[in-house]
Amino acid sequence: MYAAPSAPLETKSTHDTLCLLSTKPTKLVQYKRDKASEASAANASTEPVDEPHVLRFAWSFWFIHRAPGHKISDYEAAMTRVATFSTVEAFWASYSHLKRADKVPTITDYHMFRAGVRPVWEDTANMAGGKWMIRLKKGVSPRMWEKLCMAVVGDVFNVGDQVCGIVLSIRNSEDIVSLWNKNALDTKTTVHIRDAMKSVMGLPASCVLEYKAHNDSLRDNSSFRNTDVYK
Repeated sequence: MYAAPSAPLETKSTHDTLCLLSTKPTKLVQYKRDKASEASAANASTEPVDEPHVLRFAWSFWFIHRAPGHKISDYEAAMTRVATFSTVEAFWASYSHLKRADKVPTITDYHMFRAGVRPVWEDTANMAGGKWMIRLKKGVSPRMWEKLCMAVVGDVFNVGDQVCGIVLSIRNSEDIVSLWNKNALDTKTTVHIRDAMKSVMGLPASCVLEYKAHNDSLRDNSSFRNTDVYK
């Protein structure tokens, strides 16, 4: 289980910068959020309005919570789609309304998946894929989840549609961050995603990640058991 060095969660100032890849993979878009300036611009119709920064893919946030002792018979039906966004601005508007990982009850999952892809094993985009997982000590996940969200929507992995989505699973003794990829048999891309995941999350090279194909999850009806461990 990975525990990051003790450091406060990076908070965003009112004048915050996020570097995201645009629809052209080689070009960086710098997105500056200045709430005070935005408010002034909204009240001054003579000022020019910036064009939104379009993401390569549209994404959706999903949410599910299971009360202790309660079994969910239809996982997909129990999920709520919170928002769908296709621009940097809409991402931050959606993300800022989500409760931090350390403020939600246990047995809660946040999902961020490409629009049109359901966050379930049975979806056609997921059936041949699998997921990388990292187990985190409590208190670490808010920062790690935010880093991974920004990397995914910013297309930092540079593998096209091979990244289907990411999941944050809040549990009693640990939190688990997962990244779902489209093709579990594409070893080269799958390993590239693992290494990029370590890089964007700031994980040490020795950090242990686990992998499990969705077909195996369907067979044993388990998300986090019987995984393959990699360093």
